[in-house]
Amino acid sequence: MTAQLDQLKAELLELALEAAHRAGALLLDGRPADLGVSATKSSAVDVVTEMDLASEKLLTGYISEHRPDDGFLGEEGASFEGSTGVRWIVDPLDGTVNYLYGLPSWAVSIAAEFEGETVVGVVESPPRGETFRAVLGHGAFRNAQPLHCRPAPPLDQALVGTGFNYVAERRAAQAELVRQLIPRVRDIRRSGSAAVDLCDVAAGRLDAFYERGLHPWDLAAGDLIAREAGARTGGRPGLDADGDLAIAASPGVFELLQPLLDRLGAWHD
Repeated sequence: MTAQLDQLKAELLELALEAAHRAGALLLDGRPADLGVSATKSSAVDVVTEMDLASEKLLTGYISEHRPDDGFLGEEGASFEGSTGVRWIVDPLDGTVNYLYGLPSWAVSIAAEFEGETVVGVVESPPRGETFRAVLGHGAFRNAQPLHCRPAPPLDQALVGTGFNYVAERRAAQAELVRQLIPRVRDIRRSGSAAVDLCDVAAGRLDAFYERGLHPWDLAAGDLIAREAGARTGGRPGLDADGDLAIAASPGVFELLQPLLDRLGAWHD
């Protein structure tokens, strides 16, 4: 059974890498000069572009061509049940507003679950020329380089990434929390892409990342990559990362940051 599972993981990784590469190339090379907003999500500033939709169409088509009986969950609406125990969780363009403005922090995020557990994660970052990948139990890599999170500094020397909701009232509550947090850490960074931030924890570019309001497609691949690089991930104490709260950090930072965020109410608006 172990050999069969390892063979399945290898197959899913190969498929995820190729799909992410193709979608990344489409987004990087096919970005129209007059790129515009095609729809909005949670608010007027939470946008969908024509390229989000084109990327998801490419991903669903490519993956389904090779594994037609798998399930699928995509940010832009592609969702169907499968019969194989495998489900793909895809964000075709994480960091849409950055992409719209021509900023480089965006990525394609692809995770594969088997029987409810994430076993493969790929985050393709074309502007950086980087492909992050992880297989459960086999470590994390950036291109061909093994990844390891940073040794944990004291919390007051930790560089912490975060993100903000697009609904104004929630953003105000999150800004108030940052006001309370920032005197207790080295500094705060906000890239605009949770997938990129999670990979930056894995790569040692951030000591920690937290955010409220993320969806499975924001989290699945990057969470696995961070964990396989030695980081701890979770939500409120005793819970996995979810929409209420997602945290990833070097283990020593996680032990201090998680209870602090819980006390400060990072899990509610």
